[in-house]
Amino acid sequence: MYIHKYFLLLLFVLIINDVQARRGRTRSRTKSKFQIGLPITGKYRDPESDQYYNNNNGAKITLASHFDYEYVLGHKIAFLCVAKGNPRPHITWYKDGAEIFSHLYLNVHEWNIGTDKVKSKLEIDPATQMDAGVYECTADNMYSIDRRSFKTDFSIAFD
Repeated sequence: MYIHKYFLLLLFVLIINDVQARRGRTRSRTKSKFQIGLPITGKYRDPESDQYYNNNNGAKITLASHFDYEYVLGHKIAFLCVAKGNPRPHITWYKDGAEIFSHLYLNVHEWNIGTDKVKSKLEIDPATQMDAGVYECTADNMYSIDRRSFKTDFSIAFD
């Protein structure tokens, strides 16, 4: 009888410790997520960073295409990026981290709007399997940089 009570007490202690250990791990994971990147307030730790990223004249992307895009092989892909800043930002396009330029099947069109806006459109026609990947438009001027990413994958249309 004494061994039975001792066994139950030991089992109870082990269960409590296991639950507390799990809780501790869960808390530490959650805490570390919020420690990475910006504080929730949106303020930066040092004034230079705050001045750079929150500059009213800095490049800001005001309109961009959807993040996840599924295209049909042989059809056109089009991405849009509109940015504002003073001086007017410059938009650069990337695919899978490498800068891309216009060629026979890929064209970049750009329009200046007023004195502080630029609109850029990336078109691929016809789209192939090799066009799947992560595209990014980056707007930059002397005050800041802003970027948006677009993930693409293809689907096959059966007629």
